[in-house]
Order: sequence, then C-alpha cells, then structure tokens
Amino acid sequence: MSPNLQKVLPFSAPLALLVALPVFYPHLAVSARDLDYVVRFDLPAVDAPVGLPRVDGPADASRPLVVIDPGHGGFDPGAGLGDVREKNVALQVALAIRQKLLASGGIRVALTRDTDRFIALADRPDIARRLNADLFLSIHADSADSDGARGASVYVLSERGSSEAAERFAARENQSGKVNGVALAKTSEDVGAILLDLSQRGAQAGSSQFAGLILREMQDGGIGLHRDQIETAALAVLKAPDIPSVLFETGYINNPDDARFLTSREGQAQLAEAAARAVRAWFARRAGA
Repeated sequence: MSPNLQKVLPFSAPLALLVALPVFYPHLAVSARDLDYVVRFDLPAVDAPVGLPRVDGPADASRPLVVIDPGHGGFDPGAGLGDVREKNVALQVALAIRQKLLASGGIRVALTRDTDRFIALADRPDIARRLNADLFLSIHADSADSDGARGASVYVLSERGSSEAAERFAARENQSGKVNGVALAKTSEDVGAILLDLSQRGAQAGSSQFAGLILREMQDGGIGLHRDQIETAALAVLKAPDIPSVLFETGYINNPDDARFLTSREGQAQLAEAAARAVRAWFARRAGA
C-alpha cells in the first residue's frame, strides 16, 4: 500500500459513513420542505435611535409635555438591598407620578420606559428632545456606604457638566440639528454659539426652578430630605441643555427606614404627589410668565 493511500484511509471511513446515512436512514435527511417555519429578525444598528414611547393625556399637541424617566431597568438593576431594586422603585414611582398628572388633566406625559427594560443613558434625554418635551424628570433611588444616610435629594446638571454637554450639543446641532427651532447649520458659528448659550441658560434656569419646587413640595408633604438644597452633578442623563432637566433621588435603598418607605404604596404615593404638584406648579408659572 502506497504511503499516500495510507494517509487518505483514516479520513475516508467517516466520509463514507456520512454519505451512506441518508441512504439507509432517509428520515435523517432534512430539506427546506421539511421545515414548518423559519424565524428571521433584523438586529438594529448600533447607532439606531431607540423607539419613542407613547404620549398620554390631552390629544392637543400644544399642551405641555413632561417626560418621566425611571432610572436603570432590564439587566441594569441600579442600587439594591435584598429583594429591593432601584429599577423597580424608580418605575413604580414614575408610574404613580404619571397617574396623578393624568388625573389632574391638562398635561401630557410620556415615560422613557413603562416596563422592566434597559435604555442607554444617552437615549433617555434624547427621547425627551425628539418628543419636543418641555420638562424632563429622571427618577432614581440612592445607596451609600453607610445605612445611616437617608432622605430624598434633587439634582441639576453642574456647571462642569453643562460645559461638557454644551460642546457635544453644539457639535451635533451644528451639523444637522436645531436649537429652539433655529437650524445652526444656516447661521454663522458665532450666531450658533449665541443661540446655544441662550438655550442652555434658559434650560438651566428652568431646571433650578423646577428642582426648587420639588424640594418645596417634599418639605410641605413631610417627606424626609437628605439635604434641603439643590444638588449639582455632571450626570449624563441630565445632559440635554435645551430642556429643563432634574434628577429626583427618592431616598436610600440601603437605609431600612427609607427602603420601607420607598417600597410602600403610601410612600410612593407621597413621592408621586410631591413631584406631580411640582410639575403642575412649574407649568403654571411658565404659563403665567
């Protein structure tokens, strides 16, 4: 036997078996006709925008719109202790705020998510911008190294964060977008910078006013505060300079008293009532102005 044949023989036996199987066992052969159905689906592109949520409330598009953003979701649970997860607390409080706002009428409401699903940070304020929202409220719950920390807090974008946001915002808008309905691509760079600065100043002022109203309503409602002043931070979810945006930290999950409050219907109703009153007051002031 030649050396070449000796090399081929070990591979020929398995190949012969594969060829013979359909002959002796025809039921093993599968053709396209044997398949009942085929499931096909297309994955979205990485840079594809997330779908827009429904808008509840009056059908009149001229009515003010608030976008409520329950933090975290899906595989991102946020802070947690035992069975208590920030993503669930945030969603429950957000749903309660929506219910109270819709019951009072006159205000349109959209939620970035109304189920347990993940939404990227950058997509959250982008949803508000694409919906032409008048106000953006992100709901969270905190956690600390010590379980002694407790109480609610209200955050607006810090000056540093505002500058970072302005750079990204201007770069994007100068290419194809608008600030307050004016296309920056059709203006000079100097005029575009002025429009951006005016838009940002107005949004930051509105954010601070809204945050102050939430603090006031929480104090009037007897809700414990972590600090009785507005906090500032470079939070990514607030980086939409043309929309007044506030992050509402409802309490500390790792504090036993706060955890009981945050997971109770009574506590969630108190938080929702304070936030809803602040939203109504902010829109009332804006209409009066």
